[in-house]
Amino acid sequence: TLLCRLPLISVALVQGKAVGGGAELTTACDFRLMTPGSEIRFVHKHMGLVPGWGGAARLVRIVGSGAALRLLSGAARVDPERALCLGLSEETLSSSDENGALEEARTWLSQYTEGPASVIRAVKKVVTAGRELPVEAALRTEKDIFGTVWGGPANLQALVRRPKHK
Repeated sequence: TLLCRLPLISVALVQGKAVGGGAELTTACDFRLMTPGSEIRFVHKHMGLVPGWGGAARLVRIVGSGAALRLLSGAARVDPERALCLGLSEETLSSSDENGALEEARTWLSQYTEGPASVIRAVKKVVTAGRELPVEAALRTEKDIFGTVWGGPANLQALVRRPKHK
């Protein structure tokens, strides 16, 4: 849960196998990327268990209750192609090489992390509030956080640039 609530955007890079607790850990990140030949597998059932670190609840939010039930009760291997179809992964990287995959992941993540850090943190806060709070509390949080960036340095700089939204 602490990982989910970090004031920054997180990504799990799955190289090889993310099994059991490792699979749960991937659900605590904002995004999941996989390399060719990797897999995510919730094997808890085979151990006479269910996820205990919040992986089941987060999995339901990521892939929906039906898919989560199938993944948890079936303990099936989820390869990169299936993960993409389920929405469990955002992308399959082209490189299996550790350094190449890490560089690809950094490049992929940069599209979401470039820009003023204060704005990225604010975006993460409103998304976290929307995910975790009742809607009325999330709306109040969003309004409050909006107030911290409106008229701030990033907002004023953007107004000077006069961006056109296409």
